[in-house]
Amino acid sequence: MARTAKPKPQKTLEQTLWDAADKLRGNQEPSEYKHVVLGLVFLKYISDRFEERRKAIASELVADGIPESRHDSFLEARDEYTKENVFWVPADARWETIQSRAKLTSIGEDIDQAMDLIEEENPSLKGVLPRNYARDGLDKKRLGELVDLIGSIGFTTTDDHGADDVLGRVYEYFLGQFAGKESGKDAGAFYTPRSVVKTLVEMLEPYRGRVYDPAAGSGGMFVQSAEFVKAHGGKRTDIAVYGQEFTNTTWKLAKMNLALRGIEADLGSRSGDSFTDDLHPDLRADFVIANPPFNVSDWWDAKLADDPRWKYGTPHQGNANFAWVQHFIYHLSPRGTAGFVLANGSLTSNERGEGDIRRRIVEADLVDCIVTMPTNLFFNTTIPVSLWFISKERGGNGHRDRRGEVLFIDASKLGTMETRRLRSLSDGDIEKLASTYHAWRNHDGHYEDVPGYAKVATLDEIERQAFILAPSRYVGAEQAEIDIEPIMEKVDRLTSELFAEFELTRTAESEVRAALERLDG
Repeated sequence: MARTAKPKPQKTLEQTLWDAADKLRGNQEPSEYKHVVLGLVFLKYISDRFEERRKAIASELVADGIPESRHDSFLEARDEYTKENVFWVPADARWETIQSRAKLTSIGEDIDQAMDLIEEENPSLKGVLPRNYARDGLDKKRLGELVDLIGSIGFTTTDDHGADDVLGRVYEYFLGQFAGKESGKDAGAFYTPRSVVKTLVEMLEPYRGRVYDPAAGSGGMFVQSAEFVKAHGGKRTDIAVYGQEFTNTTWKLAKMNLALRGIEADLGSRSGDSFTDDLHPDLRADFVIANPPFNVSDWWDAKLADDPRWKYGTPHQGNANFAWVQHFIYHLSPRGTAGFVLANGSLTSNERGEGDIRRRIVEADLVDCIVTMPTNLFFNTTIPVSLWFISKERGGNGHRDRRGEVLFIDASKLGTMETRRLRSLSDGDIEKLASTYHAWRNHDGHYEDVPGYAKVATLDEIERQAFILAPSRYVGAEQAEIDIEPIMEKVDRLTSELFAEFELTRTAESEVRAALERLDG
């Protein structure tokens, strides 16, 4: 019988766009090409939003009986756009103009001019948009083809693709793909995988208040927080967003990423080092959500020696992990909670004073929950990581009294491999982790320890473990399934099954021999 060919899986819009854009990359390094592509995607989006608003204004004018001779004065009135949170796009920067010049050798200069015009007209984008499209090393024929490609996709609610966040999806997908293509520590410096971000957000539940990320990357923590609020019936304005990013090009990516999603954010007036140049020194946040760089060794500056952030001990100059932890704690409000990613070594290390700092933080009753994550979640490192949850308020305000307790979760067996190198947590995995945490944390929750997965430990138990916070020390072994089948019945059953397999093998052998004999005849 002919075997039916499996249908090839359909590519998503994001995959199709990426594959086409990647073919046009030529000799550009991913780190450079990232800004070429994402800058054009941003330009196309704000132009699409502008044109969408322009059509809406025209419809309103017709409905109001305004003579057509007066339409232009309204259609070119900046206030008609900005009052609806739409960026004002000058005529020479609109996508229609850019695409009409895509085949010209001057296309690079045209795009640079468009970026200049948009920044001049929109102060919030000043110094943010990428330039240098006219540089010699960028093939103008490929650039024009890229303009045509991006021009074929509509990024607004009225376009064929119909999603209210098509651009956000494309932008996030491209960020992830670029992170996967880059190597070294820079690869993950601007992007935290979506499943990790979503896990932090679903566990923290930042419904309302000030959200802070002092290692903001491309702004993914803020995007997911805003999506969480919206999904639960709130408004994006229910949260106030504060952040900081060390790398200037990544800071610009974050500004663009948040601007195109309509998220108001204070990322400071520039990029800056969160330790030596804290741009939000007086901020006390309700939620800190972060994925700081792991095990940074060149972070120290002499002026940090007596910093008030080091309440639990001065971090070692050769590793910034516990500098980040204390920076998060310092910036929490009296009711604040932090959720962040750290390398697993921070759970057990006793070198360089790290064990003493960890002990003092535990003794201060700040550690709420520790989650060991599965391996291979990140594009740029195979270092095993854990999620820390630190809370200033460990009881009251709708939450059960958790003082003197820490919840340990071993999630190392969760997730599925998306590729040979990369694992992802499913929505079901994320729901399992979040519901476990909430069942223990919330006043009306129904929590029970699960051997091999989750265990609540007292501070006395943690002290007996020398303040090591690895969940494997506490959750124990997974409970084996109880076998109630009598031994002789099991022997008889297995014997029968084995003999049946022998019989199937003999039958198959006979059929094969008969077929071969027919061929010989």
